[in-house]
Amino acid sequence: MRKPKILMLGWEFPPIINGGLGIACLGLCKELRKSADISLILPKSDPSYIVDHVELIGLNNIDLLKLNIEAGKYYKDFSDVEYVPANIMPYDTTGRNGNIFPILQEATNGTHKKDASNSFQINDLYGDDLIAKVIEFSKYAAAVAATKEFDVIHCHDWMTFLAGLEIKEASKKPLVLHVHSLEYDRGGAESHGWVYDLEKWSMEHADAIIPVSQYTGTIAKDHYGINPKKLYPVHNGTDFVNVFHTPKDFPEKLVLFLGRMTGQKGPQYFQEIASKVIESVPNVRFVMAGTGDRLRGLIETGAFKKIGNKLHFTGFLNKERVNKLLSMADIYCMPSVSEPFGLSALEAAQFGIPCVISKQSGVAEVLYGALKADYWDVEKMAGHIISLLQNESLRETVVRDAFNDLQTCTWERSVGHVLSIYKRVA
Repeated sequence: MRKPKILMLGWEFPPIINGGLGIACLGLCKELRKSADISLILPKSDPSYIVDHVELIGLNNIDLLKLNIEAGKYYKDFSDVEYVPANIMPYDTTGRNGNIFPILQEATNGTHKKDASNSFQINDLYGDDLIAKVIEFSKYAAAVAATKEFDVIHCHDWMTFLAGLEIKEASKKPLVLHVHSLEYDRGGAESHGWVYDLEKWSMEHADAIIPVSQYTGTIAKDHYGINPKKLYPVHNGTDFVNVFHTPKDFPEKLVLFLGRMTGQKGPQYFQEIASKVIESVPNVRFVMAGTGDRLRGLIETGAFKKIGNKLHFTGFLNKERVNKLLSMADIYCMPSVSEPFGLSALEAAQFGIPCVISKQSGVAEVLYGALKADYWDVEKMAGHIISLLQNESLRETVVRDAFNDLQTCTWERSVGHVLSIYKRVA
């Protein structure tokens, strides 16, 4: 039987960006390639990085001037408004008022046209011109897609949704949207504007939507008004990790936070939790690994609370250094305000680290044995951490249960669901 041909659109992909979106996209592709032929269009890819049986197409490696660019249908569907620069870092957007796609017609008319050959010779795929990059990507990705044969369009997150809509309109092929995060997660329930409208419009016009959790699917249904019959939640899988343990240079226990220092990830709650734990268990250290707009304030608050000697900030860490930190940690805490999935908790569980996680997370649906609390309930989260520090039997139970939970968190299982969704829409 012929393998289905999948045209996939992504924004991040290793080794250029190793964020959760890129890692999930890679994990899915590596398993999916066994059952489907995949062409993956990205704004930027490393030409020396090869994934067997996956055609990686980085727009940075193409002479974009030679592409046949046509004005997309969706450019003329929306009203003219002035361009507003978007200070959008990875998954950290701010709400904006105005009609959907406010600069599409300007992009069509060339108001923001760059030297096409250099459009994606960029170091930062995010930054304050992200919306302009998304629009440029939609034009060029649609032109590349016109040269390909495929059965299904599969888009990863909002940065690729506009391109998916244009390709669907031109090809009449079914469109599947993989939702790894939503504006609701990044900006809260009151966050509306350009990105929210793009997400909503795209989900309304897609043939199927794959939220990475039931939690995210519920947000799509309740907050965006999406027909639940189009929603097919599929949890992320995990890749095999060479687990190792590194002796600490200090005698205290180590509690770890991994993630961007943004409101969505709840670093301020982690700091409150740390303060409460230290009151009861002074022989413990807390490490916060990551960077973001809240970092400076967190450092200042730690000093004000007089826990600076117990609270350490590492800044950005690459994958190798993250794994080394995991190899030393005693407890992992993820107090996210809204976490579509939470791959970092699975990674911690692989290292045999007991996890304390917020109920407002997708990973809570698969790590049944993890200790959970509402993100705002710092008393309960601190209590969980204190119990794990003082009760070795509880710690062993949580670690053992997580190990059992991990047996079902495989990309093979995830891809089985994705293939069934392809069959349904095609």
